[in-house]
Amino acid sequence: MKNKKKYTWRNYIEYMKDNPKRLWFKMRLYGWGWVPVSWQGWTIILAFIAVLLLNGIYFASKVSPNGEPTTWDLSLFFGVMIISIIFIFWICYKKGEKPKWSWGR
Repeated sequence: MKNKKKYTWRNYIEYMKDNPKRLWFKMRLYGWGWVPVSWQGWTIILAFIAVLLLNGIYFASKVSPNGEPTTWDLSLFFGVMIISIIFIFWICYKKGEKPKWSWGR
């Protein structure tokens, strides 16, 4: 029987600190995607969240309480959202490990 390593929070922190290449993002231990492992990565994540929140606040302020949003408002809202998502994927890909599906290391 294969001895599987149990991943605990402590093991996960050790995995994040093991960063000799000074990457901003590392692969997730389970699933597909990245996690920030440096202050630059966390700054990018916080900026991404701020842009999405500000986009939502701006959209909510432009839509009248009893009216429908205009086509321009919807286009701007979804345009900023799509561009932000593309930008964060691009940064993660350039400054992190190459993504692949993982069931733990």
